[in-house]
Amino acid sequence: MKHSAFDALHRIYSKHLRNHSENPDSKQMCCMWSTDDPPDTIEDTEPIYEIEEAFEICIEEDTAMDLYNMDLEAAALRILEIREMV
Repeated sequence: MKHSAFDALHRIYSKHLRNHSENPDSKQMCCMWSTDDPPDTIEDTEPIYEIEEAFEICIEEDTAMDLYNMDLEAAALRILEIREMV
């Protein structure tokens, strides 16, 4: 399950990374958003909506910020933990 969660998250990451050519492909979740002009809130953004839909979870702003500051592997594990709570 961990591997498939990482793969699903990586697909979302790759899609949004392409929108921000200023960001390196560092496997850091923050690269899904502009690092030159980051959003004021992370919760109400397209990458979070896609993660919520893909994993059938709801992400609050505090959790969105935590995910924003993680690498993909840590974020995939955190998302699985959230799914277990549902």
